[in-house]
Formats: sequence, C-alpha cells, structure tokens
Amino acid sequence: MLKKLLFLQTIFLWLPGIYATSFDFDSACNNIASQAASIANTTVFFSGVVPAGTNLSFTNPTCDAAGVASFQVTLADMCRVALNVSTSDQSGIIMEAWLPRNWTGRFLSTGNGGLAGCIQYADLAYGAGLGFATVGANNGHNGSSGQAFYNHPEVLEDFVFRSIHTNVLVGKEITKTFYGSPHKFSYYFGCSTGGRQGFKSVQEFPDDFDGVLAGSPALNFNNLMSWFGRFFDILGTPDSPSFITADQWSGLIHENVLKQCDTIDGVADGIIEDPNLCDYKPEELICVPGSNSSDCLTATQAEALRQVFSPMYGLRGNLMYPRQQPGGEDTIYVEGLYTSGTPISFSSDWFHYVVYDPSFDVTKLNLTDYQYAEDLNPFNIATFNGDLSAFKARNGKVITYHGQADILISPTDTELYYNHVAQTMGLPPAELDDFMRFFRISGMSHCVTGDGAWQFGQSLLAVEGNLTAENLDPDRNALTALVRWVEEGIAPDTVLGTKYVNDTPELGVEFSRRHCRYPLRNTYDRVGDSSVPESWSCQ
Repeated sequence: MLKKLLFLQTIFLWLPGIYATSFDFDSACNNIASQAASIANTTVFFSGVVPAGTNLSFTNPTCDAAGVASFQVTLADMCRVALNVSTSDQSGIIMEAWLPRNWTGRFLSTGNGGLAGCIQYADLAYGAGLGFATVGANNGHNGSSGQAFYNHPEVLEDFVFRSIHTNVLVGKEITKTFYGSPHKFSYYFGCSTGGRQGFKSVQEFPDDFDGVLAGSPALNFNNLMSWFGRFFDILGTPDSPSFITADQWSGLIHENVLKQCDTIDGVADGIIEDPNLCDYKPEELICVPGSNSSDCLTATQAEALRQVFSPMYGLRGNLMYPRQQPGGEDTIYVEGLYTSGTPISFSSDWFHYVVYDPSFDVTKLNLTDYQYAEDLNPFNIATFNGDLSAFKARNGKVITYHGQADILISPTDTELYYNHVAQTMGLPPAELDDFMRFFRISGMSHCVTGDGAWQFGQSLLAVEGNLTAENLDPDRNALTALVRWVEEGIAPDTVLGTKYVNDTPELGVEFSRRHCRYPLRNTYDRVGDSSVPESWSCQ
C-alpha cells in the first residue's frame, strides 16, 4: 500500500507543483480569452477563474432530458474557457476547456453519449480534479436528438469524428497558451458513444493521444442502430402476441436467466460472470395447461425471447450484430429497448435523419433497410478498422472495458472487435496486450451501475465524487491505471471493482472482484469467501 501511495504522491501531487509555481494563474485566466481568440476559426464566449466546490449550472433542457446533469460541482480551482470553433462554413462545435490551477502536465479530452450533442461536465470535473487540462465538446450540435444531421452532412461529419479531433487540436493549443508550455502526455476518456469516439481517434488520428480509455464502445455503429430497431420488429407493440411486459423482463425472465446460468461460475450471487457460457433456453418458461399466465410465457413470447437472444444476420448471410447477452433484463434500459411499443429513439433518429428522411415509417424497418444502412456507413462511422499499427508504433496504449450485463450495447461486440484487431494485425493476445487490454466487467450495466463490482474509477460516479488515495489507486481505477501504463510502463493485469451495499459507500463494501483482461476468464476457485477477490483467479 505504501508503494501505491508514493506513486499517487509522485504522479498526482509532485507534478502540479512544477507548473503551479511557474506563472500567475489568475492573470493567465484573465488573458486567455483574448489569446484563445487568435486560434483559427474560434470565438471565445467567456473565461474566468472558478474555485473548487463551485456548483455550476447549465441551461440545455434537451441535455437534461438525455440524462446529463444540469449542474456540476467543481473539484479543483480552475480556469473555465468556453468557445465556439467553426469546422466548416456550415458547422461548428461548442467546447469548453477546464484548466486546473494544479496542472500535472497532462491533457485529457472527453467524449459524449447517445447521439452526442451534450458536453459531459461530470467528465470535465473528474479530469480537472485529477490535474488534467480537460476539454469537452457538444459534437457539433445541441441536444440528444439526431435531427441536426438531416440534410447537413457537415454536422454529421462532426458527430462521426471531426468534433473530437478538433476539440483535441484546439484544446492542446489553449493548454499550451495558458500554461506557457505544451502538455507532457495526452489522454482520452469516454464511454458508449464516447468509447466509439476513442477508438475512432486510435484508428484515424493515432497521434492525438498517448493513452485512451474507451468503455462500452458503440462500434459497428450502423448495425447497432439496426439492432435497436430489430427488437421492435421481434417484440412489437403491447397488443402484439409476441410483446413482453417490463414486469416480465425484470421479474420472470431475469429470475429464470439467473436460475439457468448464475451458478455456472460456481457462485449463486445474482451475477453471471461470463454470459458466453450461458446457453439460455426460454422454452422453460412456456405455460403448461392450467398455469397462471403471469408466471409463464406463451409459446409465441418464448420464440420472440429466443430471437432477442440470437445474433442478427444480414441478407447476405453475414453477421451484422452479435446476440443480446443474458443477465441485464432487470436494468432501466428494458423500457427503451423492448417495451416502449416503438423503436428506441437512437434507431428512429438514425433512420429518419441519416439513412432516409423524417417521413420514413421506422416501424416497418426490415433486413433490406438494415443492409442499406450498413452499406451507407457515412464517414465510416462503423469504426471497425482492425489495423491499429500506427497507434501501436508510437507506443500508444488503450484500455477498453465492457459491462457483461449491458443490454444497450452487446458486450460481445467488443470481443468481436478485439479479435478482429488480433486477426488483422496478426497478433496473439500476449502481443496485443502490449498496447491494448480489454476488461470484461461482470454484472455491470451500461458504463456504470449494476449488480456486479462496477466501481473501478471509470467515471466520476464510479468514485462517488471523492478523489481519495484509495479511489485513485491504479489497481482499482482504470484512468489512473492508464496513466501508470503510459508513463511508468506498468500494464494492468486486472481491474479491481467494488460493489457497495445499495451502491452507498457509507454502508460499506458488499464485495470486491478483480476483473480479468480478455481472453482470460474470472474463475471462482471454490475455496474461501466468494465476496473477496482472492477467491477468484484469471484462467
């Protein structure tokens, strides 16, 4: 433990002193607006010193509706800079730079979520709190809808890749101008759409980052949107014989999934350690004559359930998207994916505003439309290039992770991409581990939360807003593990996750578990207390 604390002191306390004493921070913040205005294609809205503990409010109701908080408490003294950057004569991004007083010499770019029109201020607070010069952008449009893409290819181009890359270029220039010296190391941090953005940078802009943390990445994006639409095609509206209610998903089906698959790993704990081993058979739930229909499914419902848990193939017989993994049926995403009586908004917007037009009836989507969307692939948004040799050659590092109870983006898709990279580059896992490591997080839902040990520093929520030495320990914090790998050459073999009682740290730790790097599988050794990580091993 002493070595870990010394590392934290060295990396996160010693470096800030170098930069904090070399210039007048407040004066630099007063001057940065006029200086940043000289950067090509930029317009500065405002800048100013913001003390630690300030509760900042934001006014974008469409982002509030998308689940992005309308306020954020800052964790460090910082200079906040807000600006617009034109990306063409028809498009531009709104971005912010949060420049901490105690700068570590590191730069951090953050990602987005969903259809990505919202700055994720919690990520900015997390990065700045750790001493990174941190930037984030709205990805070229405001709000959570994809309507801004319609007949605006420049806006779509920002969404696919240009916003993040522009954000990096301008952010690094502001950082250098503000502190009077360039960054020492450059990092990226994002989940979901943000995970895809991270891999887009690795694939197409390998010089942007030294280290990338990409969670639950929305890779194979076109087919992900079609996969969303397919669930409506399978389940239908509430009056359809194949429809399954929310209560049936979270109760009847989830309990049956656990009954069939929970103990495969040797422990009955409500967590399927590796869903790949779960050959779920929904036919077990088919009603027998005289049974209570609330405790069983019709044969039609059971067949629909089997289709949900089956891979999606295209007209040419090609695998378009892997199966939905069993285990996450009790999460909040059930309503949007399965029980709303219409395709989820991500899919509807994509087909309305990118693939076709607003008049298109998304309830009629079929394989012909899915194949057309895959072939369209605007600006290569699929983000499935397996050749990462340029990033590897410059000694870049990637940590990716995916919750195994994530029903919004199938965790199997990240496995497929990992294997695609291995095959494309001709690298066995031992050599792929030199620059990319993938961690499967059992029992975690989409990016955060779930029944598993899901807190491992992957977001501000995952450290409960507390930047303590324990929360920043690189053995249990994916972001600081990435920093240690890039700067110290120490690669993470496992990520130690924590599950608190009722997800409340004050109530104590329910259990901890070390999550293995793929393709290793976390295995209970069948001795000792299963709630402690020492009872498990990577095999």
